Amino acid sequence: MWAVSTLTLLLLAGLLPAFQLQAPDGDSLTRTAITAAWAAGAFGLLGALVWPLLVRALLLVPALVLGLLGFFINGSLLLVALWVTPDGRGAADPETAVVVAAVMSAVASATSTALAVRDDDAYRRRLYRLTGRTRARAPGDPADAAPGTVFLQLDGVGHRVLRDAVADGLMPTVAAWLEAGHRLTPWRTDWSSQTGASQLGILHGSNEDVPAFRWYEKDTGRLMVSNRPASAVELQRRAVRRTGDGGLLTFDGASRGNLFSGGAEQVALVLSVAARRGRRNRSRAGYFAYFSDPANAVRTAGSFVTECVREVCQSTRARLRRETPRTPRGGTYPFVRAFATVVERDVVVAAVMGDMLAGRTAVYADLVAYDEVAHHSGPHGRDTDQVLRRLDRAIALIADVAGHAPRPYRIVLLSDHGQSPGETFEAVYGLTLKDLVRAGCGLPVPRRVRRTPSGSEARDAARDALRSALHRPLDEGDETARELPAKPSEPVVLASGNLGLVSFPDVPHRMTREEIDRRHPALLRTLAHHPGVGFVLVASAEHGSVVLAGDGTEVPVAELTDDGPLAVYGPGAARAVRRTDGFPHVADIMVNSVYDPETGAVHAFEEQIGSHGGLGGEQSEPFLLSPPELSPPVGEGEELVGAEQIHRVLRRWLRESSGPQVPVELPVPVELPEVTGPPEAAGPPPPSRPEPHRPADGRTGAPEGGPDGAPGDGPACGPADTPTDAPVDEPTDAPADGAAAAPADGAARGSGGAPADATVRGYADGTARGPADGPLGRSVDGPLDGPAGAPVAGPLHGPPVRDEKC
Repeated sequence: MWAVSTLTLLLLAGLLPAFQLQAPDGDSLTRTAITAAWAAGAFGLLGALVWPLLVRALLLVPALVLGLLGFFINGSLLLVALWVTPDGRGAADPETAVVVAAVMSAVASATSTALAVRDDDAYRRRLYRLTGRTRARAPGDPADAAPGTVFLQLDGVGHRVLRDAVADGLMPTVAAWLEAGHRLTPWRTDWSSQTGASQLGILHGSNEDVPAFRWYEKDTGRLMVSNRPASAVELQRRAVRRTGDGGLLTFDGASRGNLFSGGAEQVALVLSVAARRGRRNRSRAGYFAYFSDPANAVRTAGSFVTECVREVCQSTRARLRRETPRTPRGGTYPFVRAFATVVERDVVVAAVMGDMLAGRTAVYADLVAYDEVAHHSGPHGRDTDQVLRRLDRAIALIADVAGHAPRPYRIVLLSDHGQSPGETFEAVYGLTLKDLVRAGCGLPVPRRVRRTPSGSEARDAARDALRSALHRPLDEGDETARELPAKPSEPVVLASGNLGLVSFPDVPHRMTREEIDRRHPALLRTLAHHPGVGFVLVASAEHGSVVLAGDGTEVPVAELTDDGPLAVYGPGAARAVRRTDGFPHVADIMVNSVYDPETGAVHAFEEQIGSHGGLGGEQSEPFLLSPPELSPPVGEGEELVGAEQIHRVLRRWLRESSGPQVPVELPVPVELPEVTGPPEAAGPPPPSRPEPHRPADGRTGAPEGGPDGAPGDGPACGPADTPTDAPVDEPTDAPADGAAAAPADGAARGSGGAPADATVRGYADGTARGPADGPLGRSVDGPLDGPAGAPVAGPLHGPPVRDEKC
């Protein structure tokens, strides 16, 4: 490596006039080579010693900024290396130093890769270095180790998109898996077909009371938005309290690039912990593991710039060709797209590789690249095809790393929803849903309307990253105030893809059809009869709740079937509407856009030509791809319905791979104050929380059991369906006061009743853990073992331990 770096410096010195390796009056070739070797050695030493310290000092700076800073930091290190050469023979302008350092890092990375291709040990060492690992956590014979499981979520990739990509040769890795016997299973989402609802159900076992991507809560006066940190914290808190379980990843798990932690101790780029401060927040620590290698920083920054240029070229081509549908893609969007398709992908993939090399039991990672591009380019086309190719390469890299991990791994691919194409509602009809609602209420409609906020996960992630870089608080109150009406008597109109929600904040309960008709006689007719609206759901004092359609059809929810006005939306639509109707925070009026089954098109109520969030088309049919070593997700002839059932399937697979994870009862759960988030602008102070509206058939929307009527796939040998008042995730860096898992004598006990060596504390995300930091602040990766050898870690109602008797 030193020789290659020396030759690179000599070559660049001959090509770049502003870069010198000899005295002004000239030097012999030997003297120049010695100067180059000296500078190369000094640069390599600085990169190995100083670079990691600089990256750690800039840990709170997001990858979006840190990657670009990598160029300038690398250039500065090269200037220092040239400065310490004998007699000061090396010299370069600052801008030239940046270029030289970037080229040297790229050459060094390519050389080390080439040298490691035929040497497994060298390749494994390189992987450890790239992922920030020094060695495997639990070295041993991989053949004898229990297999770990990696869940890779391809955000927004629907079942049809994956099948077409395989057929078109875009994803050869996935195609090879299918040929080898992997099972490709479609599943149906709930009415709210979006990441917030699906991922909450998948990771935490319950997406109860998540009616949309964004919704207004009358009892708290809050505007909930799934991809905002305060809302993500609250949603995870509610799910943990409802299920009494920390999540899918509580036992030796890692959460990467997700909205929610899943109860994992190891997190990176996880939104529900993004608002935390202090040592306990490791969400941004994934940056350090990746950018501690200067070659990674340079490569990612270069790819980031390339992706921005690619987006500008693609959007310009679409505009010149007058392609339709088309949505504005200017402003900051090229940077948002580059963040999602390059920065977040690189950091998440590196984190997953590090988890596998560390031998973690369960890893769940979200790759959002396709979803972000499909929103603005459409779910089918050249732009998204390129993204699918790069996703397949990322999957292949992760699969390759599995062969070098200290234990075998089973890789499961899944998606949280699909995407449906179509012109936006505004582009087709010349007005937004908010305009239509205001017109139906007899309120003035502004001539120039604001853009409807887009429900893009990556857009808010990039925004929050920039705020963190500027050390600005993640305060959402101002944005909430802008989205809510100036007068409490005016309706709150929110969009979640092709699903719209209308609420009246000055009425503390869910308004009925009769109340709305008395207040705004034309509103419901205006909405139900509009050609862009498929159906409307509203409560009724007479019928419980009713679905209104454009042809004058009115069907009580209790009598709703898939053969009625929802027939065009496919099987399961009636069930999905009926379940959402029972949520406590369902809006006064729920509006679903029209759906054309011939073209598969819907009309999003926000500026997206590829959308998801409601019913209609591919958005409601994601996929689950599992290896043949795992049991079939459902029996023959059965269907996978809802994210909560996916959670139970994944739980079962973890048990099959690692054995049962049995919760140990906690005698005294810790109560934490409820998170309310930042102050939200709202109407008059609400009185008390209204009683949740129940559908006419008496359903409560509780998680359903397994396909055979059993209590689902909860933890084995434990009361899977017994809820507890578990402490839940809050934006705090302090553990709950006292030992959550400790009985009266203060000792945490394993399955054999032996006290553990380490105190187990109840943390705000609903998990019970041991001390997170060992000597010198190093993370303790292994399970906390008591004298009897029982692992102490797991959901709040008890750390799971392995019990061979189960």
